[in-house]
Amino acid sequence: MSEVVSQTPRDSAPHIVLVVMGVSGCGKSTIAARIAAALHWPMVEGDDLHPAANIAKMKHHQPLNDADRRPWLAAIGRQVDQWRAQHSSGIITCSALKRRYRDGLARGEDGAGGRPELRFVFLKGSKELIRERLARRAGHFMPPDLLDSQFADLEEPSGDEPAITIDIAATPETIAAAIIAQLRLTPQDATPATPPKRGGAGRH
Repeated sequence: MSEVVSQTPRDSAPHIVLVVMGVSGCGKSTIAARIAAALHWPMVEGDDLHPAANIAKMKHHQPLNDADRRPWLAAIGRQVDQWRAQHSSGIITCSALKRRYRDGLARGEDGAGGRPELRFVFLKGSKELIRERLARRAGHFMPPDLLDSQFADLEEPSGDEPAITIDIAATPETIAAAIIAQLRLTPQDATPATPPKRGGAGRH
């Protein structure tokens, strides 16, 4: 059901920040919410950090480019740094389609020491399966006809990245449990007083 691409040793960082990644419709919000609930970790829906211009562009069936994603990825990074400053684990959704996007998130803005707490969880599925799921999804600004552009941009994580790859064919409960087990995540890795933040309705 799952395939480990690479796993950074857990003792390299006292807290873990998960970036649940993949194309639109792969299940990022659903899986992240289940992990957050199981571990009592804070969660942020990455789509909520998009600038208004990006949302408007996608609503008009126009794919985002690198320049569009730059301020969004910066906002993702700031959220990661907020958790790091609080010595708290956390979980955030972000497509993180390209290698350079992930490298930038892992490296940090100043590049000094990077963000060793970061782990990427790539939710992998066929275009046919994800297109079928998108057709059933309602209430999201990302139209299904942009899926091809997302797959065109997608660069799957390689073995030298702090990432695991999970097949999305299983149930959300099974997928979340597999991620928790593979990365050996525990509730003690987070700040218990911070409740998980849920994503908006209609995200999957």
